[in-house]
Amino acid sequence: MHMKRYFSVFQFCVSVVVVSTAQNNQGYPIEPVPFTSVKVVPQTFWGQRLDVSRRVTVPLAFQKCEETGRYANFEQAAEHLKDASKVFEIKDGTFSFDDTDPYKTIEGASYLLQTFPDKKLRHYVDSIIDIIGAAQEPDGYLYTSRTQNPQNPHPWAGDRRWVKEEDLSHELYNLGHMVESAIAHYQATGSRRFLDIAIRYADCVCREVGPAAGQACVVPGHQIAEMALAKLYLVTGDRKYLDEAKFFLDYRGKTTIKHSYSQAHKPVVEQREAVGHAVRAAYMYAGMADVAALTGDSTYINAIDRIWENIVSKKIYITGGIGSTSSGEAFGKNYELPNMTAYCETCAAIGNVYTNYRLFLLHGESKYYDVLERSLYNGLISGMSLEGNGFFYPNPLESDGQHERKPWFGCACCPSNLSRFIPSLPGYVYAVKRGKRKDDTNIYVNLYLSNSSVLKVDGKEVALTQQTNYPWDGDVKLTVDKNKAGIFTLKLRIPGWVQNRPLPSDLYQYADGQKLGYTVSINGSTIDVTPTADGYATITRKWKKGDSVELHLDMKPRMVKAHKNVEADRGRVAVERGPLVYCAEHPDNDFNIFSALINPDPHFTLGRTTIAGTEVQTITCDARRFHSEQLTLPLTVSDVRMTLIPYYAWAHRGKGRMRVWLLQDIEAATYGK
Repeated sequence: MHMKRYFSVFQFCVSVVVVSTAQNNQGYPIEPVPFTSVKVVPQTFWGQRLDVSRRVTVPLAFQKCEETGRYANFEQAAEHLKDASKVFEIKDGTFSFDDTDPYKTIEGASYLLQTFPDKKLRHYVDSIIDIIGAAQEPDGYLYTSRTQNPQNPHPWAGDRRWVKEEDLSHELYNLGHMVESAIAHYQATGSRRFLDIAIRYADCVCREVGPAAGQACVVPGHQIAEMALAKLYLVTGDRKYLDEAKFFLDYRGKTTIKHSYSQAHKPVVEQREAVGHAVRAAYMYAGMADVAALTGDSTYINAIDRIWENIVSKKIYITGGIGSTSSGEAFGKNYELPNMTAYCETCAAIGNVYTNYRLFLLHGESKYYDVLERSLYNGLISGMSLEGNGFFYPNPLESDGQHERKPWFGCACCPSNLSRFIPSLPGYVYAVKRGKRKDDTNIYVNLYLSNSSVLKVDGKEVALTQQTNYPWDGDVKLTVDKNKAGIFTLKLRIPGWVQNRPLPSDLYQYADGQKLGYTVSINGSTIDVTPTADGYATITRKWKKGDSVELHLDMKPRMVKAHKNVEADRGRVAVERGPLVYCAEHPDNDFNIFSALINPDPHFTLGRTTIAGTEVQTITCDARRFHSEQLTLPLTVSDVRMTLIPYYAWAHRGKGRMRVWLLQDIEAATYGK
């Protein structure tokens, strides 16, 4: 097979690189900037997160894979392939998708290898790949839940390949994570040792799964293979992988199992509402965007746009979390957004980032980054402790002390997913869109964090430095360190929270009557710039070395109210500042936060505290404390000051009460029940 090495294939989305052997490759109109081009400044908000991921989270994930028998599954499968008389009992409590935890952790480690070369880490990763490769059957099939004991495989696997794929086997889900990981490893090392393993499994799938006579006509029960195969098409130039991804999407709703849990209740192009398992859904929407970009199929885009509107207007939490119910880890009904029982799986928040990122690449509108940023700073990083060694599977918006972080889970999808996501974060900061003319190129600045970067614009280097203390304040300085591209347009995202819009819908609204603003200056001189229809402050000029742009975003605590149809939030408000949602938690307040009402016009003051060795900004406000939870008359109340912390930082200081949506109307008092 003809192979080219495309370093610009972005780790979590299909790049717009044009592969010479591809046919009709439309590609995304906007190009990602590889995460390797963006160097985040250490000891900053995201610098600390990246450092913890490298030092703690990825090593911990590898350790847990070893301790919990993930590697042993591959070793036992290899033993059976050497000697068919050797079979191994599938242990109770294991899952048919356990193979993906090593895959995801290798993926995260591969990203780290590209930014922090480490011979010991590479050697360790390669040793795991050798273990994985030894478990591959001669025709390429690689699924340890069957190969360890073909006559008595995992109970979710079925008695033959693919027969339970649409139900519980996860054979294609395993393929997807393997391909994603193998491509990352190939990018990091140039070695094909893992990529060739993944290609052999992908080839096996393309031969055996499809609509033709003699093939298994099934679609993934848990989506992700769609994204992965589209990416493999770009890396190899082999069209069959893209065709297989499109088959997986086109035949949804047309095969044996038709239910909303896995978004198989109707063809994808006919779907209008986000339903079912939230992670599967988000991965499917991302895969639809990838295939649409590569094939030019506008019906996919129309469907995703409809579903996105449903999510942002009726089914997303103020934290950016999605999936409201533990029953099926699924989306609920429209406006069904309970707080204490909110599921908001960490993997779903990651999937929400994937989907909104791809929609930005398709449409170029800042509203998708408004959703992405909200998920990123709240519902996503809340899933991992500040130390990097404790995790949440669900991320509720209220707790009576029953929630605590865990170092690992039997179903470990969330920790291993964070292992691969966090190292990729720098790739979400910038993007580039080339115009038809040399002076018609856009550089998008989508996330604000301190970094230095080298971007390629029409093959010419543009080097930028970004200095900011965001999200703690709204001052950002962008300096042009090098410009070989001449004239280009710099597009600065003006977040929705600055423009009095928490989300691009009426699901949430600010309730305090404040109006925030922003200013932009070039080389110290303020300029008048109004956001264009796409939500960006747009500046076109021939930039010179040393030119600087300063963006100031007003950043004040704001009160938010939910749509009247969100029953769980009636009579309540949430507090946020900039991109961060805040919550009240037990260690900061010497009274029962469930029996306190925030004042209608609270006086907010900022402060600081240290949680798990990390300094965070607090908000203190006026509230009234009720001395009886029964609310019997006459009521006894006293004035108190309530302290709030960023939502992502809760559950580091022991079990206890936490609440995002604070009481403001006494009739809404439920005290968490």
